[in-house]
Amino acid sequence: MISIENLTKSFGSQMLFEDVSFRLNHRERIGLVGRNGHGKTTLFRLITGEEPYDAGTITIPKYYRIGYVRQHLDFTEDTILKEAGKGLSEAERGHYWKVEKILAGLGFTTEDMQRHPSEFSGGYQVRLNLTKALVAEPDLLLLDEPTNYLDITSIRWIERFLKNWPHELMLITHDRGFMDKIVTHIVGIHRRKARKIEGNTEKYYTQIVQEEEIYEKTRVNDERRQKEIQQFIARFRAKARLANLVQSRIKTLTKMENREKLQAIKTLDFSFRSKPFQGKFALSAADVAFTYDPEKALIKDFNISIGAGERICIIGMNGKGKSTLLKLLAGTLTPQQGKITYHPAIQKSFFEQTNINSLIDNRTVEEEILYSYPDVDRQSARNICGAMMFEGDAALKKIEMLSGGEKSRVMIGKILVTPCNLLLLDEPTNHLDMEACDALLAAVDNFAGTVVMVTHNEMFLHALAQRLIVFQNDRIDVFEGSYQRFLEKVGWETEAKTLKSNHKNHEDVQPTIKFSKKELRRKRSEIIAERAKALNPTEQQITKIENRIEVYEKEIHHLNEAMQAASEAKDGTKIVEISQSLHTCQSAIDQLFDDLEKLTTDLETQAVFFDQKLQQLECSKNF
Repeated sequence: MISIENLTKSFGSQMLFEDVSFRLNHRERIGLVGRNGHGKTTLFRLITGEEPYDAGTITIPKYYRIGYVRQHLDFTEDTILKEAGKGLSEAERGHYWKVEKILAGLGFTTEDMQRHPSEFSGGYQVRLNLTKALVAEPDLLLLDEPTNYLDITSIRWIERFLKNWPHELMLITHDRGFMDKIVTHIVGIHRRKARKIEGNTEKYYTQIVQEEEIYEKTRVNDERRQKEIQQFIARFRAKARLANLVQSRIKTLTKMENREKLQAIKTLDFSFRSKPFQGKFALSAADVAFTYDPEKALIKDFNISIGAGERICIIGMNGKGKSTLLKLLAGTLTPQQGKITYHPAIQKSFFEQTNINSLIDNRTVEEEILYSYPDVDRQSARNICGAMMFEGDAALKKIEMLSGGEKSRVMIGKILVTPCNLLLLDEPTNHLDMEACDALLAAVDNFAGTVVMVTHNEMFLHALAQRLIVFQNDRIDVFEGSYQRFLEKVGWETEAKTLKSNHKNHEDVQPTIKFSKKELRRKRSEIIAERAKALNPTEQQITKIENRIEVYEKEIHHLNEAMQAASEAKDGTKIVEISQSLHTCQSAIDQLFDDLEKLTTDLETQAVFFDQKLQQLECSKNF
C-alpha cells in the first residue's frame, strides 16, 4: 500500500498538480489518466524517487518493491533469455520457464531467446525490459504506455496477464479499451488536482462532466443571488426601518462562497479535409509481391479492390509486413511484382511514424502547417495549430524542440489541411493521449473518403473496421466483416494454440464408462436437476437486480425532467437537491451493475461446469 498526501509538483512557473492525495490499496489496479503534459509520468518518477517533489509526502512500506519499465537500454547478457532472467528474484534464480512464458507472450520465438539483445529492434528491446519487470513480480508495477511497442496479439496477451496480476499496478496508456479491461480504479489528474474513483474511464469522465455542470450552474445561480442581495443593500441601506433586513443581507453575502469560473480546457476537435470523389472504387491491387529478403517472401500474390468510403484495417503481428503493405498502397514503395491501380480522381494522404523525420527542424509548427498546401493561409494554419493544441505562442515553437508526440500531432495537422479522399494511417494513435485518440477516432469516423489503417488498438478496430487485411499463418487474407466477427469466426492463431495447450495440460483424465440408455437418461436427469438447483438462486438474484436497475432508471428519467424544469425556473436550491438525488441514483445503478456483472460471471462459470458434465455423459455413449 502506498499513501500520497498533499503532493505538489511544478517545473519553473508551470504547476503540474498541487495538494494531490490518494491511497493505493492492496491488489488495486489503478489507471492514471490526464492530458499530455499534466504530470502522469512525472508522478511515476516521484513514486520511484527519481524526481523530487515540492511539497507533501509519499509513504511507502518498508521492503516494498516497485517495478518500473525503463526506456534506457543497457544489456549485459549474451542472450535474450539470460538478460530477461536477470529480473527473477533471488528465490527464483534459474526458473527460466517463467521467463520463457512471458517472452513468448510478448512475441519472442523460441529461436529468439538464444539471440543477442543487440540483434533486436528498439521496440523489441523495450519488450525485453518489460519482461524483466514482469518476471520480478514487484509489489507495485508501474507501466507507462506499455502497448506502444506491442502488436495486437502481444497486447491481448499482456491484457490477460495483467488481469491476474497478484499485486498492485499503476498504468498509463492512451488505449482506453486496454485500460478499462484491466484496472479496478481510475486516478485522474484534472485541473491540477487528482481524484480517485472505483470503476473505468467512462465512469470517471462522466462524473467529471456532471460535477462541472453542477458546479457551473450553482456558480451562475450564486452570482445572480449575490447581485440581487447587493442591489437590495444598495437600495435600502439608508432606510432606518429596513436596517435589520439590510444587516441580515450583508451577513448572508459575507457567508456566501465566491466560486471561480472554471477555466475552459482546450480539447482536440478536428476533421479531415475531404476531396469529393464520384468513383465506385478507390484502388485495386493485383498479384502484388514485395520482399526485402529474396529468400523469404514478405508479401506475395496479394489482391484486393477497395471501394469508395470503405474502412479497412490491416492487422497482425509485428514484422510481418503490415507497414510495408500500407506503403505499397500509398505509393511510397513500388511492387516488385503485380500492380496497384488508383482511380484517376484519387488524392492520397499518408501518415506514418517515420514521416516525422520529414519535418524541418528550424521551422515553427505554424510554418509546417502553412507550407503543407498552397491554399492554406496564416489564419487557417493558426486554426489548425489550435486544434492540435498548439495555441498562441506554442504555434511558434521550433520543430526541433518538440517531443515525439507533439511531432505526431504536427503531422496530423499537415494532413488535416490537405484535401484528400484516400486516407492511409500507420499506427496514428502512438504518442497521443487518451483524449486525442478519442478525437482522432471521431475524425476518421466522420471522414467522407476511404480509410486504410494499420492499428493494434482494438477500440479503433471495433468502431471502424468494415473489412480486415489479416497477416497470420505466414499469409495475407482479406476478411469480409468486422473485427468482432473475425474474433468469433477466425481468431488469433497464437491464442488458439495457447488455449489448446492449456486445455490439453489441464484436461482431467478419467476412465470412460459405458452406460445403458436407461442409465444415460437417469444420469442426464440428475445433472439437469442439479444444474437447476445450483443456478436458479443466481438467476433469481439477477432478475431482482435487473428490476431494481429499471426502477432507478425510471427515477433518473423523472429527475432529469425535474432538473430541466428547475433550470428553466433558475431555482438553484432545487437544482442542487435534484443533482444530489441524481448522483445517489447513479451510484446505486453503478453498484447494481457491478453486482450484476459478478453474478453473471458466476452463472456462466457454473453453467460451463454442468455443460461439461453433460458433454462427458454424451461422449460416454459413443464408446
